[in-house]
Amino acid sequence: MALNITPVTNHREREKGFIVYPVYSRRSKGLSIGINLYPDKKNCLFNCPYCEVFPFSGNAEFSLEQMENDLREAITGAQKQNIDIKDICFSGNGEPTLSPAFPQALELAVKIHKETAPSCELVVITNGTGLLQPFVFSLLKETAQSCKMLNIWLKLDAGTPDWYQKMNRSSVPREKLIEKIKEFTACTPVTIQTMLCMINGEPPPQTEAQAWEALVCELKNIRKVQIYGKARPAPEDPAASELPANYLEERAASLRSKFAENGISTTVEIYL
Repeated sequence: MALNITPVTNHREREKGFIVYPVYSRRSKGLSIGINLYPDKKNCLFNCPYCEVFPFSGNAEFSLEQMENDLREAITGAQKQNIDIKDICFSGNGEPTLSPAFPQALELAVKIHKETAPSCELVVITNGTGLLQPFVFSLLKETAQSCKMLNIWLKLDAGTPDWYQKMNRSSVPREKLIEKIKEFTACTPVTIQTMLCMINGEPPPQTEAQAWEALVCELKNIRKVQIYGKARPAPEDPAASELPANYLEERAASLRSKFAENGISTTVEIYL
């Protein structure tokens, strides 16, 4: 496979039936080989106004056999061209942990990762809603224990109920979700990922910023905090829009200061 790795500015290509898609990821800082469990539609319990996945439907079907073939081909193609693979990542057109195929797909990805690219990370990007299912909670916990290169990127966009509804617009009760996230992070290391953007022209209020900061400090086993801004087109533009870079930098500096006060040694990174 000849890979053309360029920075992603629009993920619409991901909606054309692909199960495996090599991209340049700003947060991975290089080649990320994505795994998409929803090649035929978007499936998510969040409805974030900043989401870059445009509504679509198609006839493509997910299959483990196709995933294995495409993933091995993408890894081999990168290695032949001496392209450093930063991670193999479950993301795609929705919440991967909600797919009935996720358990088998994760098992297969762990196997292929071990056989072909053991030095890169294996990433699961999740909004945490799957953790409300005991089986998914146990699966991710046990897989993280057995596969040390597994890094779970867990979304935490809001510190208050009001901002949660503006940013994630979900029917999933926030209180239950936060309770489960706290339970999960108490036993499993995660990377926290937080989108900061304006909603309908308004930035997060100061009370929201303070509540989010306090919530992050309550969590255990945090590998890293990724603060990232809106950088790609979304179907609901301009409902969500970019914040100035200095705002993200100030939020990151404030969290670093709060970590230091609490004796927490966790890296905070910004992605514009």
